[in-house]
Amino acid sequence: MSLDLDRIRAAHERIRPHIHRTPVLTSARLDKASGAKLIFKCENLQKIGAFKARGATNAVFSLEEATAKRGVATHSSGNHGTALARAAKLRGIPAHIVMPKNSAKVKVRAVESFGAHIVFCEPNDAAREAACADVIAKTGATLIHSFENEDVMAGQGTAAIELLEDADIDLVLCPVGGGGLLSGTAVAAKSMRPNIKMIAVEPVNADDTSQSFHAGKRIVTEKKFTIADGLRTNVGEKTFPIVQRYVDDVVTVSEDAIIAAMRTIWETMKIIVEPSAAVPYAAIADGKINLAGKRVGIILTGGNVDLDALPWATK
Repeated sequence: MSLDLDRIRAAHERIRPHIHRTPVLTSARLDKASGAKLIFKCENLQKIGAFKARGATNAVFSLEEATAKRGVATHSSGNHGTALARAAKLRGIPAHIVMPKNSAKVKVRAVESFGAHIVFCEPNDAAREAACADVIAKTGATLIHSFENEDVMAGQGTAAIELLEDADIDLVLCPVGGGGLLSGTAVAAKSMRPNIKMIAVEPVNADDTSQSFHAGKRIVTEKKFTIADGLRTNVGEKTFPIVQRYVDDVVTVSEDAIIAAMRTIWETMKIIVEPSAAVPYAAIADGKINLAGKRVGIILTGGNVDLDALPWATK
């Protein structure tokens, strides 16, 4: 089965009882500054505080009963782990979440609050994958990857369906890390409105998708620091071909631009967004995209913020 609009619409029906239909918000001040009409899809107001609730819920509720009873597993230090734990609790099945031992305490507490079993590991990809494989071997749980899973991609794409039902859009801006949200968003947007433009945005310090897109082949890069830590993941083997087919361009933004964009959204719109969510507006504020006179949809991916780690927290 491949990812298409029918599959994303089916996901929307499946998860509708378990998620928020998040609002779209606008700002006259930000419109004036950008020269465009900006429409923000506020997934920062979603269950668990991020769009990840959509994909995890769809994946869990897509499982056949016998498979579901054995539980689900993943490795995650952030929102996907929390989203999967919540979805498993809703379905009444076990969830096993592998987390690096240096995970933020607030994230550990969030996973624990939904009754998931946490396995701690060393903070590197190899240890995460090995620990997750061990859990699956011992329990028979099903791996629900955070982006290399078409049911997850389909669930993430439901945000774009809602956005395009609620607003007339010429162009969609979406952050990209592993590419699950971008894949679902791009398929939904291009299928609903073939002439719409789809642009992905990522930090210049995590620019593997940009490099891959412009090279025409998937490139894996070394992870560097970025305040938008949710976007450090390399674009996936399954998601990249979708990006190649449906995305029109990928642009990058600096750390300073991300910080400034996050603060502007907080101060102007009075909503909390995490750094990863501010990346698309950073591209607008930094003049990376010509938006003059266009109606622009922006996916605000989440609002889970470590307040003590903010660049201006001690200023």
